[in-house]
Amino acid sequence: MTASLPTSAVLPSLAQLENATEFTSRHIGPDALDERHMLGVIGPASRRALIDAIVPRSIARGTPMDLPAPLSEARALAELKALAAKNQVLTSHIGCGYFGTLTPGVILRNILENPAWYTAYTPYQAEISQGRMEALVNFQTMVTDLTGMAIANASMLDEATAAAEAMTLAARVGKSKATRFVVAHDVLPQSLEVIRTRARPLGIHVDQVHATEITASLAAEPAFGVLLQYPGVNGQVRDLRPIIEAVHAAGGLALVAADLLALTLLVPPGELGADIALGTTQRFGMPMGAGGPHAAYLATRDEFKRSMPGRLVGVSIDSHGRKAYRLALQTREQHIRREKATSNICTAQVLPAVVASMYAVYHGPAGLQRIAQRVAVLTAILAAGLKSLGWRLLHDTAFDTLHLEVGEQRDALMAAAVAAGRNLRAASADTITISLDETSTRADLDALWAIFSRGATPPTVAEHADRTTPMLPAALLRGSAYLSHPVFNSHHAETEMLRYIRALSDKDLALDRSMIPLGSCTMKLNATSEMIPITWPEFANVHPLAPAGQLAGYAELNAQLTGWLAQATGYAGISLQPNAGSQGEYAGLLAIMGWHASRGDAHRHICLIPESAHGTNPASAQMAGMQVVVVKCDPNGSVDLDDLRAKCARHAADLAAIMITYPSTYGVFEPRVRELCEIVHAHGGRVYVDGANMNALVGLAAPGEFGGDVSHLNLHKTFCIPHGGGGPGVGPVCVVEDLVPFLPGHATAGEHRDGGVGAVSAAPLGNAAVLPISWMYIRMMGAEGLTAATETAILSANYVAARLADHYDIHFSSGLDGVKGGGVAHECILDLRPLKDSSGIGAEDVAKRLIDYGFHAPTLSFPVAGTLMVEPTESEPLAELDRFCDAMIAIRDEIRQVEAGTWPREDNPLRHAPHTAESLLASDWAHAYPRETAAYPVASLRQGKYWAPVGRVDNVYGDRNLFCSCVPVGDYAAS
Repeated sequence: MTASLPTSAVLPSLAQLENATEFTSRHIGPDALDERHMLGVIGPASRRALIDAIVPRSIARGTPMDLPAPLSEARALAELKALAAKNQVLTSHIGCGYFGTLTPGVILRNILENPAWYTAYTPYQAEISQGRMEALVNFQTMVTDLTGMAIANASMLDEATAAAEAMTLAARVGKSKATRFVVAHDVLPQSLEVIRTRARPLGIHVDQVHATEITASLAAEPAFGVLLQYPGVNGQVRDLRPIIEAVHAAGGLALVAADLLALTLLVPPGELGADIALGTTQRFGMPMGAGGPHAAYLATRDEFKRSMPGRLVGVSIDSHGRKAYRLALQTREQHIRREKATSNICTAQVLPAVVASMYAVYHGPAGLQRIAQRVAVLTAILAAGLKSLGWRLLHDTAFDTLHLEVGEQRDALMAAAVAAGRNLRAASADTITISLDETSTRADLDALWAIFSRGATPPTVAEHADRTTPMLPAALLRGSAYLSHPVFNSHHAETEMLRYIRALSDKDLALDRSMIPLGSCTMKLNATSEMIPITWPEFANVHPLAPAGQLAGYAELNAQLTGWLAQATGYAGISLQPNAGSQGEYAGLLAIMGWHASRGDAHRHICLIPESAHGTNPASAQMAGMQVVVVKCDPNGSVDLDDLRAKCARHAADLAAIMITYPSTYGVFEPRVRELCEIVHAHGGRVYVDGANMNALVGLAAPGEFGGDVSHLNLHKTFCIPHGGGGPGVGPVCVVEDLVPFLPGHATAGEHRDGGVGAVSAAPLGNAAVLPISWMYIRMMGAEGLTAATETAILSANYVAARLADHYDIHFSSGLDGVKGGGVAHECILDLRPLKDSSGIGAEDVAKRLIDYGFHAPTLSFPVAGTLMVEPTESEPLAELDRFCDAMIAIRDEIRQVEAGTWPREDNPLRHAPHTAESLLASDWAHAYPRETAAYPVASLRQGKYWAPVGRVDNVYGDRNLFCSCVPVGDYAAS
């Protein structure tokens, strides 16, 4: 019997067929049949009934989001391609911290475009992050070798924020009591701008002083630190030793922002006497991308290691005595230190850091030096030709940038360059700089000479090539070795490199292998169609400081994306500049403080933060110059409104804001959030709603409608930008109408905002190159799809809670009758503390045992010690949710065997997890449980199993024996 088409009465119209999109069903894991099954386990008759029971009606949206109708993947890509075409990709000679680079194809395809790398989470679970952390140790080693410093962190957000963090590090660890910070005249302008933003709320006075006058300036007025650029933004390669000596003599610390490629040829900052080195690794294989993402670096002297910001990967040992990597000194993390934090940096730039480290591994020391020498020689040849044309160079030293005096011809030359398809940089009213990079060729020199020839016959490369040497001072030529470790000298053939990358990714557990059920971090699908545009040349090869007319595509993308996000949040204005959630928090609090100051209320500085708030909130408040006052929560996990009223009344004269996370970090919707907002507003404060849990709100409720004044979003959570192993991120800041004037500006890029808080990131659009990911997600989902995603996220979390409620205590819930598990938001907290008492098994043991089952652990001991916080997201199919629940139930049965005395408290599969293949194949097996139980606790693992590469890592050993660079050669060979 043959199938027949539907009758004409039910046949979709051509318009419906053309506009149909299947993406929503591809993004959302459970289908209609799965949903019915899940509801049957939970209790309510429909998804709508579940949502109505859990989400307070008092916060429900009055109208749906006004978004364009969704498009199919192919049509969305075509629309975005047309938008990208509005960007003009000219050859950039702007420099100023951003350069053209060539990403090796083996790195582009196998790291930057590989979900095994970009879907991984921050490596808090060391045993399943060994590959990523080895790459980060390579990064740290690369930075320490090239800078000549003792220790480096595992990356920072961008060079400007690294400079600001270095400033506050110097203020903390230095012995000077001064509050003055000096910045040399030739430091990158965007770095100076971010430094000024960061310094203001901390009471630090920033002075910009010409480098030649710094010594005299310090004699007149001391400073706790001085920032120098090496080479300077205008190209000059200055011997910094006399200035650094003067800084030390005056009791301050010397900070050097250094170009890593130039350091392959120049004496490194450590040998010049610097106390802190910082900069960007962008030109090590990461495209300019209109400003990011790029991995910055910060390196310092050994005595400052416990005070340095950012993450640090260290070498420790596992339970079998083997070397293993882990995040070291985690107590420095801002969400642990809370209001005592010295930095609000949470996100690093792990994926770009991995790219940079692999760039160094692939090229090796000789290859990097060859690239640098070629740039330096081309620059010297360009200089010789310009001199022959009669132009005056303002410096006789240079690495990659020349500074020309051009007088009244500046604008004409700039226009001629654009007409020739090139961008130069106007350094002042009568000067121009020209920068070269790895991508520059002889043809580029011919084109530049033609622009500057003024009708004369341009010179040729042949005239100067054989008699031109680099313009580097002999006294500053590097003599010390770098990148001598075997890892930088073993993988130069592509076959070797390909296998090394694969070997590292095989050690890790990312979203491409299994569900990552982390609460508060929303590890959802990062669809391939969303990822494709990030390497399009129209997005990737654009300089962030190119003329605005050349960035029309980015401008339109910014306008559309902020408009769509405003629909989702209910806010009036949004800035995409913050390049991490921490930066978005910080910018939002600065907007609140700026608003108060504009009204003559600059004294308002108290920030109320509930116990249930996201862990980064207190750190951001402290960095914004606020004083944190904690508000209690009631037994149900909601903010205690009586305590809130008391705190508001006590601090009414000085109340600046409250920061809440909604739904709360405890995983519940607080029913009286509108009342909370009204109480704070009545006492003159503003309400900051942390957007970390926005995945439970989109389409259902909008913070800007139920009382919020400011929120930040995590585009790397709710809006599908991948976590990249711990970065990149984007943290837009969203505000109500009267706070719009206080959003971040960017004077360096010509974006002046009267009354604004200044720049918070190096580039005007922050991590601009990843914004197309969120654009694609929203464009393909539409309003109904986004709402369905939110509802399914809540459904999935309640399904997990319902399935596990008979085995674990659900710590907080809405206490709803007829909803098994009590009703949670998009995440649930499993309380394992009673099991610790009954069996000796703790949350960490369960987390490690989950690795044997092939899962990344849920969030461990946050926000409540001894618990696991689970967030399944809407993207996980029912089969994967069941696989996770089955694993958790099986683990509970294992714990029962310990409780019953079948297995000893100290010798059971949980206490010895994870089990490596090597340990299971050892001839000696002295445990009270069989090998088969250790290896294959459920039958499905026999067909496909992830094997942890190391046993449980010893955290205490790693901190007591801190070692944060590549392991010694002997250990490397043995591994």
